[in-house]
Amino acid sequence: MGFSRQEYWSGLPCPPRGDLPDPGMESRSPTLQANSLPSEPPEKPKNTGVAGLGNPGLPGTRHSVGMAVLGQLARRLGVAESWARDRRCAADLALASLGDAQLVLLQPRRLMNLNGHSVARAAELFGLTAEEVYLVHDELDKPLGKVALKLGGSARGHNGVRSCMSCLNSSAMPRLRVGIGRPTHRDAVQAYVLGRFSPAEQELLPPVLERAVDLLLDHIRQRSQGSSSGP
Repeated sequence: MGFSRQEYWSGLPCPPRGDLPDPGMESRSPTLQANSLPSEPPEKPKNTGVAGLGNPGLPGTRHSVGMAVLGQLARRLGVAESWARDRRCAADLALASLGDAQLVLLQPRRLMNLNGHSVARAAELFGLTAEEVYLVHDELDKPLGKVALKLGGSARGHNGVRSCMSCLNSSAMPRLRVGIGRPTHRDAVQAYVLGRFSPAEQELLPPVLERAVDLLLDHIRQRSQGSSSGP
């Protein structure tokens, strides 16, 4: 997105993929009596990850519009009050049900160029493949109001996506790209993406977030139905 490698790419190695704790956040489960156990264990819901890329502590900026989409998604799914910090992956997580699937909503607590460390760690904890992790992020080459889904491919200059590709060792992640437009002068890109939406843009933003959530949920449902139907 026009940022210098020195400023927005740390070159830090991604964390090793080794033995990890059981997936999920801390929970308490009652002890079951032997006669209350089902004859067959229930089928475990399939996890799908959705990561809103951005810079923690900078809400309302163009570069963090992916996090705004995640906030709207959490409200739509009724888990807006369920965000909890998970120190294992340095992110805020919320779990939500969508049909037979469980969605793992994630907002990294690392800077954009290090978002991939949080995403990869969460993928390891919840047993997600790269194809099962949706990345939601800003897109300079689309005007505000345009949203599009891209299945895999290059990072297109986005350092948050580049970080995820490096840490997941894959380019297969589906991306929901939310247009923010591009400034007239190339030298103004950094200030533009780190700046807040203008008052006029803020009026346009709510329906954009709604459309982004609609597109995302429709695609997840379609993939879930396709995988459950089998060959």
